[in-house]
Amino acid sequence: MDAQLDDKALENTLAESLADLVAADVAQADLVPDAKTVSEDEFVEVVGGALEAVGGTLLFKMCVENEGEAQHVAAASVGDGGNRQFLLLTLPTSGGALKVETTAKSTNPVAGIAAAYAGLMDAFQAAA
Repeated sequence: MDAQLDDKALENTLAESLADLVAADVAQADLVPDAKTVSEDEFVEVVGGALEAVGGTLLFKMCVENEGEAQHVAAASVGDGGNRQFLLLTLPTSGGALKVETTAKSTNPVAGIAAAYAGLMDAFQAAA
């Protein structure tokens, strides 16, 4: 099977699973009109729900500035061994749409460290 098709299928599956979660978060934000930024806890909740829907694992999360905009970023993995794929989930701190993409297709600088971080965690687990 073509790796690009696998990446696209994974992104589509995540996008579908996120539709309801994001709609629920938007509805909650409408209830609190003074909330101008997305908190780290809100970001973790949305990412956690998305990863649970596809059997993914959160590798790390951080808040960074990318192209002049502050954003929450999470790296995750889906699958095992040679079938493991790495995802990058981003959300502007000012709110908006959650972006999900495979690290192979991402232009975000954080994407480059996801696989290395996972490899490091694998080595630590093997040594433990």
